[in-house]
Amino acid sequence: MVVFRGLLLLVLAVAFVQAGVIKNTPENAARLRNLRPDELAEELSGQFEGDIVLSEEQERSLLSNRRNGLIATTYRWPGNTVPVMIVEEDFTPEQIEHIKRGLRQIESVTCLKFVTRTEEPDYVRVIGTGSGCYSSVGHRGGAQTLNLEPYDVDTGCFRLATIVHEFIHAVGFYHQQSASDRDQFVQIVWDNIEDGKEHNFNIYDSDTVTDFSVQYDYGSVMHYSSTAFSKNGEKTIVPKDPNATIGQRVGMSERDISKLNHMYKCLNKN
Repeated sequence: MVVFRGLLLLVLAVAFVQAGVIKNTPENAARLRNLRPDELAEELSGQFEGDIVLSEEQERSLLSNRRNGLIATTYRWPGNTVPVMIVEEDFTPEQIEHIKRGLRQIESVTCLKFVTRTEEPDYVRVIGTGSGCYSSVGHRGGAQTLNLEPYDVDTGCFRLATIVHEFIHAVGFYHQQSASDRDQFVQIVWDNIEDGKEHNFNIYDSDTVTDFSVQYDYGSVMHYSSTAFSKNGEKTIVPKDPNATIGQRVGMSERDISKLNHMYKCLNKN
């Protein structure tokens, strides 16, 4: 049965994975328009794992089981500097300031710098015309899209921690529950997952991602919520620590900050 499930997940992943932005489903789009307080917009955005846009190289790596996300230095931004262009006509002045507030929050605890793009060929292009919130993972080259569907500030894609979440993807991090050791810390309730969404709970091997010797983090801003991709409202992820909560979107945890600083060698901010 375990072997069958593994084969099933591989088939589903092959069927689903495609490079570039994927059109969201009408069902997800409708839920995004009427988002409940306990729902995370990034989990309803229709991309790989909800909010990750894959490059063709990442797609090939995924299907060959040799993903090279976080460990590969080519996905890190040169000079720890990320040029950003916000498409201002997509947002209100208040929303633009909130995006910048999220960037300043990351800057305040790391040595990363987010600068206004001038003529840099590689940059993050922030738009608001797509459905939900999503980003590429790491430095891709050229203009890479980060979408934040416009919501009132502090709701939906405009929760400050959701903005931070998407930019942490952009600088090179996948979701916490994709870690190679996740089964030691959480139980995945496969029977509660939407049909066809099982691939979102795949584990990345230790040759692909690293935790920089930082322990699995229930409190990570990069962790799914307990009902992510649930077909019945029941939990799909159950922490093995009965006192743990997952899926918070308040802010970066200490371990999030530590991993960022290890990745970008911010020695004075570890």
